Amino acid sequence: MTSMFKPLKSVQSLVLAGIMATAALAATAQTAAPAAPATAGAPAKAGGHHGDRMGRHDPAEMQARIAKHQAELKAKLKLTPAQEGAWTAFTASMQPPVHGARPDRAAMKAEFDKLTTPERIDRMRALRTQRMAEMNAAMDKRGDATKTFYAALSPEQQKVFDSQRMGRGGMGHGGHHGQHHKG
Repeated sequence: MTSMFKPLKSVQSLVLAGIMATAALAATAQTAAPAAPATAGAPAKAGGHHGDRMGRHDPAEMQARIAKHQAELKAKLKLTPAQEGAWTAFTASMQPPVHGARPDRAAMKAEFDKLTTPERIDRMRALRTQRMAEMNAAMDKRGDATKTFYAALSPEQQKVFDSQRMGRGGMGHGGHHGQHHKG
């Protein structure tokens, strides 16, 4: 009889752990991360979820990497003048998305302060779902653009394109990193 209740007990433990983790996340969402104080000659770092990461992903550097990768790919493909339009459409679709202004932390905190914990969880879930839908739509758009461009290539050019690891960390995979991982 006791062995029959072991799976139930482990499921209950997992559910309890999930509830506790969600509650901790909701509590954390209420407190804004303080910005690091500026020192003489050094600007203050942006706090929050993306604060540390933003310094490593300079938009200008990212654009330069994308442009370099696209120039190298174009040279390898040896495009004909008739393929230039398809190339332009393809490279335009691979540009990083333009992110709008970040949500105002104070307004977001004020909104969340008015909510109960279950409402906060639902609001965070809705925001995450919206963000994932936007990311999926952007990835689908890039994938469709890549397929359209690929169809405009000759069989020899398609082989070259295939050899560039598009979709494995190159600009064909999500497109916004523009990095070609070498391993």
